[in-house]
Amino acid sequence: MTRSQASTHAKQRCHWARDADPQMQRYHDEEWGRRVRDDRRLFEMLTLEGAQAGLSWSTILRKRAAYRRAFAEFDPDKVARFTAARCAQLLRDPGIVRNRLKIASTVSNARSFLQVQREFGSFHAYLWSFVRGRPIVRRPRSRRQVPARTALSDRISKDLKQRGFRFVGTTIVYAFLQAVGVVDDHARDCFVSRSSRSPRGR
Repeated sequence: MTRSQASTHAKQRCHWARDADPQMQRYHDEEWGRRVRDDRRLFEMLTLEGAQAGLSWSTILRKRAAYRRAFAEFDPDKVARFTAARCAQLLRDPGIVRNRLKIASTVSNARSFLQVQREFGSFHAYLWSFVRGRPIVRRPRSRRQVPARTALSDRISKDLKQRGFRFVGTTIVYAFLQAVGVVDDHARDCFVSRSSRSPRGR
């Protein structure tokens, strides 16, 4: 084991990443809970969280590169123009979750995503308007203190559904909020929590 590998292994992480594979640990260390400002990344994470429904997040992470290829690097303008023939082709792509409803919802969600951008200037501005631009920082002491949904995710889920989004139930939305930093649920004893005392690009 190299020094860098030993250092990575020794880090105290959130419970779900402690015994995870290296890809999951990198995701935890470098992405989860950090503010995403780029709309294309926001569309990516919203899509991937919806794709995860009924599956493990590690499965989705392994398919992430294939998803990027399949969905035009998550450019919502391009995805919104996908035809029925293109969607049928994606159903034969072994690199992604071959679920007809999830594929179709990605295309319709792209169209709704563009509508939000037109109304608010960006999806980022829309999303952060729910928390007045400030992340909700929680420091759970245990797994039991991490909710599956909150009043905030209920409210955003309801609003997204009214705007035509699909696969945006409140549990999916809460996971999305955690992923893109609207909610920072890193555990109290996680090394990311300790390092957050310094600016983290929020």
